[in-house]
Amino acid sequence: MKTIATNDMKLEVVVIPVSDVDRAKRFYGGLGWKLDADFTKGDAFRVLQFTPPGSSCSIHFGTGITSAVPGSARGLYLVVSDIGAARAELVGRGVDVSEVFHRTVGEPPQSGPHPQRQTYSSYATFSDPDGNSWLLQEVTARLPGRVNADTTFTSSAELAAALQRAAAAHGEHEKRNGGKHDENWPAWYAEYIVREQSGEVLPE
Repeated sequence: MKTIATNDMKLEVVVIPVSDVDRAKRFYGGLGWKLDADFTKGDAFRVLQFTPPGSSCSIHFGTGITSAVPGSARGLYLVVSDIGAARAELVGRGVDVSEVFHRTVGEPPQSGPHPQRQTYSSYATFSDPDGNSWLLQEVTARLPGRVNADTTFTSSAELAAALQRAAAAHGEHEKRNGGKHDENWPAWYAEYIVREQSGEVLPE
């Protein structure tokens, strides 16, 4: 059995094929993504880099950087902690976003977010002007082993959402213990948040 590689190999950039570089620049800038670079060398080469908020991976598009057909990038995942809020922000920026839908493995999509807001199960889609398609996916707890035990948040909103989930779970924890106030709630919250993000069994 082969072991898991020990050297880090972080996905840095995904190339997006576009037909009109300036139009694509306006679109991705309009999403609120950060423009990191716009380099040009003559008429044959130009590369732009945009990074979605909170992402460690960026996108490249431009001239002379790919032979892929414009619009052929499909199903690029954007993980969000609140599918409704993420969709509303994009709509507010003028993006044509699908309604939220949910699905489980092997089942057809159904309207609306997952009834229990099950992690990895709620989605919405949108495309750039060339037809490169993006998929918003709500992830609130990772599969076991998916990430290491280092707990990080990419925004105050993401941390706030994690605290809200911990607060709701802690309320149930106190009910199961006779409704008595738990003076050790900060440690319980911390344990819950770390376990949730790393995909471990949650405390009760």
